[in-house]
Amino acid sequence: MYSKRSGLVLGFHGCDKELRDKIVSVEGEILEQSDNSYDWLGSGIYFWENNYQRALEFATFLSKNPPHNKKQKIKEPAVLGAVIDLGFCLDLLDSENLALLSVGYETLKKSNEVFNIKIPKNIPLKENGDLLKRYLDCAVIESIHQFNKDKNKRPFDSVRGVFFEGEELYPNAGFKEKNHIQIALRNPNCIKGYFIPRVMDDSYPL
Repeated sequence: MYSKRSGLVLGFHGCDKELRDKIVSVEGEILEQSDNSYDWLGSGIYFWENNYQRALEFATFLSKNPPHNKKQKIKEPAVLGAVIDLGFCLDLLDSENLALLSVGYETLKKSNEVFNIKIPKNIPLKENGDLLKRYLDCAVIESIHQFNKDKNKRPFDSVRGVFFEGEELYPNAGFKEKNHIQIALRNPNCIKGYFIPRVMDDSYPL
């Protein structure tokens, strides 16, 4: 009943400046979905919710650490803004949807046992680091989408989750330097428009 979130949200996508300008200027152009097996929220078009700075930091990181995927290589870091309606959202800040993750895991586990396939694992890029390669989480979320498809249930338009990432902000803190909310859009019609984020004029109040 409450899976449809009211109102619009702003999303920010870190990318190359050339791609940003193309998306904004070419009518009908949309971002491609990411479908890596380690994507944190499964396949979709990824945005940082209300977080321009994290999007820019991510684009800057990719420019200095080029991925194997040529489409993601960044020469000049930039941020693309989007006005988003999450639609029918698998919102992982919602208790009912969190319970679905357990169902998704059990479904994945049983399926893999039938075909004698090992359950994937989330892994860090470095020892004791954040779990940046989310193979397990991605597989669990994709199993939920597949279950909906097999049962002719309504597909989710988007997936939304909160992540705790980075170093503690201070000793014994419950907050980390890179905490953020991320959105993966599976239905491109959720994007109501793109924009180039502008710089605030400090001579006026926010």
